[in-house]
Amino acid sequence: MQQNIEHPENDACYESLAVNKGIEQPDPVNPAIAERLKHLKKKTLTADEYVTGIFRGDINILSQAITLVESARIDHQAMAQEVINRCLPNTGKSVRIGITGVPGAGKSTFIEAFGKFLTQEGHKIAVLAIDPSSERSKGSILGDKTRMEELSCDPHAYIRPSPSAGSLGGVARKTREAMLLCEAAGFDIILIETVGVGQSETAVHSMVDFFLLVQIAGAGDELQGIKRGIMEMADSIIINKADGNNITRAELAKVQLQNALHLFPPHESGVEPKVMTCSAYEKTGIKEIWENILHYCSETQQNKYFDIRRSEQAKYWMYESINDTLRETFYHNPAVEKMLNFTEQQVLNNEISSFVAAKRMMDLFLENLSAKK
Repeated sequence: MQQNIEHPENDACYESLAVNKGIEQPDPVNPAIAERLKHLKKKTLTADEYVTGIFRGDINILSQAITLVESARIDHQAMAQEVINRCLPNTGKSVRIGITGVPGAGKSTFIEAFGKFLTQEGHKIAVLAIDPSSERSKGSILGDKTRMEELSCDPHAYIRPSPSAGSLGGVARKTREAMLLCEAAGFDIILIETVGVGQSETAVHSMVDFFLLVQIAGAGDELQGIKRGIMEMADSIIINKADGNNITRAELAKVQLQNALHLFPPHESGVEPKVMTCSAYEKTGIKEIWENILHYCSETQQNKYFDIRRSEQAKYWMYESINDTLRETFYHNPAVEKMLNFTEQQVLNNEISSFVAAKRMMDLFLENLSAKK
C-alpha cells in the first residue's frame, strides 16, 4: 500500500523518482517594498507649504494646488480659496491669451509651435487646456499633452489639461483660479485653449487679455464668418496650415475674413483686429503673431483699455462666483434635496408645470433659510 497518497511517485517502487514537498505560496507583494511605500505615501500639505512651493515655482506643488481647486470636496475648496487669496499679491503680471477655433484647425499644434517660440525667447509659459467631457460616460481623454510632445518636455513650459465635466461655467471658474496660481508660480504668459466653438469661448474671453481665433482655409466665406459671433470677440484671427499647396487658399481666406471684419462695429479696444496666416507645422508666421500680440498689449495699456478690461473681468467673476454659490447652496439644502425628486416626478407626469414647480422649490428653500434663523 502506498505510504504517500499525495505523491504516489515517492513509493519505493519508483526509486529513480523523488518529489520534494512544495513551498508555501509567497506574498504577491514584497513586504520590504510594501513597508517602504507606506513611508512614501503622499502627505497632506498645509496652506503655508502650498504657497511657499508655488512661489518657489515647484511644478509638483502647483499641480497639487490646481487639483485642490478642481476638487468638489468642501474641505479641499476651503483650502484652495485660502491658497489663492494668499497668492493674489503675486498675480496679474502675465499676458493672458485665449486660443479657440473649430476642431481640426490645429490649435494644439499651433500652441506647441507658439509655446516653443516663446520659451526660446526667454518666457515661462503655462498652457491650460479645457478638454471636453463625454455627456454619456462623464469621462475625458485629456490628450492635449500627446499633441504637444516637444512643449511638454520643455522645462520652461507647464501644460495642464482639465475636463469640462459637463459644466462650462464651473470649469471656467476653476480655470481662472488655476491661471492665478500659475501666475503666482512665475509664469509670465498663460495660454488657455478652449473646448472648440461654443459657449466656452464667452467664458474664456472674460478672463484673457488677448483672444485669438484659429481658422483654416476653406472653412467658409466671409458671409459664414459674419454668422459666427465668435468673430466679434476675436482680437486677431490666424489662418493656420498655410503651407504647401494650401498657401493660395490661405491668402484668399485671409482677404475674405478681413473683409468680414470691416462689417463689424469698431472694436472696444481701439485696435483693429488683424487677420494673419501661419503654418504651425513649418513654424512660419509665429514671430509675426507674437509681435501683433505685443503691439495690441502696448496700445491697450496706453489707452487704459487693458486695465479697464481686467477690472471688468474681476467684477464679472465676482457675480459668477455669487451665482455658483447660490446654486450650490440651493441644491445642497436638506429641504430641497428631500422634495426635489418628488417635484420632478410631478413635472414628468404633467401634474404641475415647470414654472409652478420651480416657484414651489424656491419658496421651500427660502422658508427653510428663514426657519434656520
